Amino acid sequence: MTDPTLSFLAGLAEADQPRAAYAALEALTRRLVGVKLFTLMTSDTTTRLAERIYSSHPKDYPVSGTKPYNETYWSDITLRQQKTFVANTIEAIAEVFPDYELIDQLGCQSVINVPIVVGGTVIGTINCLHEAGFYTPERVAAAEALKLPGAVCMLLAERHARR
Repeated sequence: MTDPTLSFLAGLAEADQPRAAYAALEALTRRLVGVKLFTLMTSDTTTRLAERIYSSHPKDYPVSGTKPYNETYWSDITLRQQKTFVANTIEAIAEVFPDYELIDQLGCQSVINVPIVVGGTVIGTINCLHEAGFYTPERVAAAEALKLPGAVCMLLAERHARR
């Protein structure tokens, strides 16, 4: 079995950037944590806007435009405290995400949002969704290993946006 980190590095070395790096991060997430629905969002704390830059389900969750921050206790945990947000039931998801019905229709009733912090600021989140109760403390701890490759992807997104 190939080392998941080496597979991520191979994706990073591909010419088709940043798409190849995002896909490699999705594959790494699948192996280390597990995921049914995977997205990457950038965060701009100045404008309080987020942008989806990658989606494993582009039909349901397209990559397009920006949206205002989710101003709920989710934003307090993820953006201000800079901690991973965990909800393991569709009811808990419904408290913070208005698209909970679509999430449920896709067979997902649990979520973790891993904040990517660079220079003391959240610059994005890795968003993982799966069946109810999936994100155990062990899986949430395993998601910590995604922060460095996530930071690489977010910085690639910034670089790509400047071009």
